[in-house]
Amino acid sequence: MPAVSPSSTDGPACTETSPLPDFVVALEAKLAVYLEPEQIARVRHAYRVADAAHTGQTRKSGEPYITHPVAVAGILADLRMDVEALCAAILHDALEDTALPREVIEADFGSDVAELVDGVTKLDRLKFRDRQEAAAESFRKMLLAMARDLRVILIKLSDRLHNMRTLDSMAVEARRRIARETLEIYAPIAQRLGMNRIKAELQDLGFRALYPYRHAVISRRIRTQPVMRREAMAKIEAQLAQKLANEGLTFRLVGRVKAPWSIYTKMRQDHKSFAQVMDVFGFRVVVQTVAQCYHALGAAHALYKPVDGRFRDFIAIPKANGYQSLHTVLFGPYGAPIEVQLRTEEMDLIAERGIAAHWGYKEGGQSPNSAQSRAHAWITGLLDSQQVAASSLEFIDNVKVDLFPDEVYLFSPRGDIFALPRHATVLDFAYSVHTDVGNHAVAARVDKKLVPLRTPLQSGQTVEIITAPSAAPQPGWLEFVASSKARTAIRAQLKHLEHEDAVELGHRMLDRALDALDHPFDRLPPARLEKYLAEQRYRRFEDLLADIALGNRIPSQVALALTEEGSAPVAEAVPREKILISGTERAVITFAACCHPIPGDEIMGYHTAGKGVVVHRMECPNIPEFRKSPERWVAIDWDRDVQGDYRVGLRIEVINRPGVLAQVAAAIAERNSNIESVEYQNRDVQASVMDFGIEVKNRVHLADVIRRVRRLGVVNGVQRI
Repeated sequence: MPAVSPSSTDGPACTETSPLPDFVVALEAKLAVYLEPEQIARVRHAYRVADAAHTGQTRKSGEPYITHPVAVAGILADLRMDVEALCAAILHDALEDTALPREVIEADFGSDVAELVDGVTKLDRLKFRDRQEAAAESFRKMLLAMARDLRVILIKLSDRLHNMRTLDSMAVEARRRIARETLEIYAPIAQRLGMNRIKAELQDLGFRALYPYRHAVISRRIRTQPVMRREAMAKIEAQLAQKLANEGLTFRLVGRVKAPWSIYTKMRQDHKSFAQVMDVFGFRVVVQTVAQCYHALGAAHALYKPVDGRFRDFIAIPKANGYQSLHTVLFGPYGAPIEVQLRTEEMDLIAERGIAAHWGYKEGGQSPNSAQSRAHAWITGLLDSQQVAASSLEFIDNVKVDLFPDEVYLFSPRGDIFALPRHATVLDFAYSVHTDVGNHAVAARVDKKLVPLRTPLQSGQTVEIITAPSAAPQPGWLEFVASSKARTAIRAQLKHLEHEDAVELGHRMLDRALDALDHPFDRLPPARLEKYLAEQRYRRFEDLLADIALGNRIPSQVALALTEEGSAPVAEAVPREKILISGTERAVITFAACCHPIPGDEIMGYHTAGKGVVVHRMECPNIPEFRKSPERWVAIDWDRDVQGDYRVGLRIEVINRPGVLAQVAAAIAERNSNIESVEYQNRDVQASVMDFGIEVKNRVHLADVIRRVRRLGVVNGVQRI
């Protein structure tokens, strides 16, 4: 391969025959175990190109910068990644930090390597409001690249791992920021992709950088375990090994010691002491076949009694990241539980390396159950999130929601298995089946029992979703869903419904404004409408109608412009018919907090930019001010069928005695009204005045509540505010 010319790099060209430094020789020794000589030569050429590009650059530690990308390639070599991923790892900072153009990388190494390098490159050249948004946008871009090629995330995780290993040279504030990002995003991603070895090291390094004192204390306690515990663990291991050998099994038995981060999070989440967390013995049994896993499980249960309800079969039902193993907890001989994991050698490899194990990128397609296929499915789901997310920060929040360490495993009535995040509800399950099923869900049967949508689910349950064509997502749904797919779908559908409502209301408002000019909409020349839309830069008529409903355009002024009667005064365009509202119009109809209108009240609408139509009572003290802008006045009234609960204020004067608040609250609740707020206005020895914010359906409901409250012997008076 030709050497890179000096003009394409920041420094002098490197010849293909110059001696290699020790760290590159060490990398090639790793590669020689599983790569062909010509492939190693490609990696060596990538080093030459990157070394020339990074000439003169150093890391914070003072080392030549090229040591970092070579170290990243070394981490990938431990995972036995292919030659393209290795070349991209060595070149991964070249686009961002040097003058080396993408065209040179593509010409020398091919489009796949260039795509990988571009996918890992951060967006530092773009301008963002702050560092947080820049990091979020960079992460968003990386996930998009992951959807095209999963090797992007493997390079990024290896890059992050080496940065964490060399974090001590950074300033304290930078260390803490990078460590927090590692613990919140990159370690969970590694776990989600089944890469437990990298996940564990990222967590340990992140914990040490973020909380150095806590890490040091817990690590010291682990190293200085009491002699009694070490002897107990050795005795249990010997008994377990003897039992497995007596069963004729070929096995590998490993005692597991909890990591500092795992101990710290368990202490914090479960409010346990160090001694309580450490009072668990852990072992891993690795055998040859799946049948031997169940054989070894029986042997372990014969040696020590199992704890009821603590057995998990991740071989029959793998985790979403492809992890497979049998988990059981046994009653130990010293009163402490014994956690045992049983798996095959292949399962152990996948548990350590995740999607990098048996990398099959060149095999041309994966089975539906492979780790790569599951990872692609997860990333595809994240892409749905980013398409409707309002910002990069909202998108990264969606990703965090989806990075749960634990899942619940559920069944459809046909026996299909669904993995959902911990704390998932029936509604999460509905959206995991299909977005349309979630959008029209009304209830469900869980193990054949009828339950509401907000019901939390547990592993092993069978869930059947009940739908209705007329059902639609509600804003309150966002409060009890746990998966990013459900959250994203609900937000997208709500935006769609809000736009539909805005278009419908805008059409009604424009129709009435045109009728007031004796120029109905159906008599409007299409050419005139098209000309107006072009002048105002609207792509579609629906966009104009939505703008009218949201208060960004005055309907009377639009009507005058469309009829070319611009000389007529705006005040003359007074609609003859009122617009009827049902209360279900989303985002375009709001109810004023100054007077709290409810169905049955005489009302008017005031057109407010960005808010749409704000509904006020005709008795509202602000009405005289609104009359100064007649063009914004909207003639509205209640429709016959009005749905929902509406807030209203009550001022109640009561005798000041113990228990009076409870009596009033009980009376309001007795009439099926929810109390939203209570506030004391005046309080003296004899009497108190309290303001209640309650929800009612209409004026009849409000009158019923007031009558019930007035009948209380402790109430002196009630009035609406």
